[in-house]
Amino acid sequence: MAAKEEVKLLGFWVSPFVLRVEWALKIKGVKYEYIEEDIFDKSTLLMELNPVHRKVPVLVHDGTVIAESFVILEYIDETWKQNPLLPQDPYQRALARFWAKFAEEKIFEGAWNALCSQGEEKQKALQQTIEAVETLEGELQWKQQFFGGESIGYTDIILGWISYYLPIWEEVGSMKILDPVKFPATVAWINRFLKHPVIKDTFPRREMMLVYFHQRSEALGSTSHGWLRV
Repeated sequence: MAAKEEVKLLGFWVSPFVLRVEWALKIKGVKYEYIEEDIFDKSTLLMELNPVHRKVPVLVHDGTVIAESFVILEYIDETWKQNPLLPQDPYQRALARFWAKFAEEKIFEGAWNALCSQGEEKQKALQQTIEAVETLEGELQWKQQFFGGESIGYTDIILGWISYYLPIWEEVGSMKILDPVKFPATVAWINRFLKHPVIKDTFPRREMMLVYFHQRSEALGSTSHGWLRV
C-alpha cells in the first residue's frame, strides 16, 4: 500500500487565486487539508513557507512548497496525471497558457482597477476591460463547452473568477462589463461553469463578499495594485 500523501493548502476565504487551486485539486480527486490565513495579519507559517511573496495560495505537498496559482496549477497537473487540465498537444497547451495570461493581465487587472478607481481612470480601465472581454467572446464563440473541451481545463480554472466575482465587482463599483446581449458566448460559458458539479457551491457567500469588496475598494482607492494577495 502506498504511503498517504500530505497535501496542504494555505488560503484566504475570499481569494479567487486560492479557489483555482481548490478546483484543480477537486478535479484531480486529491484530498487536502485547508489552512485559513489572515492576509492582514500573516502567520509565521505563511512567512516561512512563502518568504519571497508572502501571499496565498501556498501548496505544500509532502514537504515541497509551491506558491503562485499559475505555478501551482501546473504542478498539480504534472504531479497527478488523472483528469488532465492542460492539453497534451504542445500547440494547444501553448494556447491555453496564452488565454490564461491574457485573461489575468487584461480582464482581471482591468476590472480590479476599475473597481478601485474613480472618474477618468475608472472609465479608462472599464473600457479596456470591456475590450478584453470582446476578445475573449470571439474565442469562446468557437467553444462548445469549455476551453478544455468537454471538461473544465486549465484556462477555465484561471478564468473561473469571472463567473462569480465579476458580477459582484460590477455591483460594488456601479459598473457594467458582462452585457449578456453583447457577450452571449461568455455568459453561456459562465452558466455552464457555475453548474459544473466541482464548481457549484464552492464560492463564498455573496453578501459577505459584497461587504468585503466594498471595504477593500474604498480602502485602496486608486492604489489598485495591492489587491488581496498581500
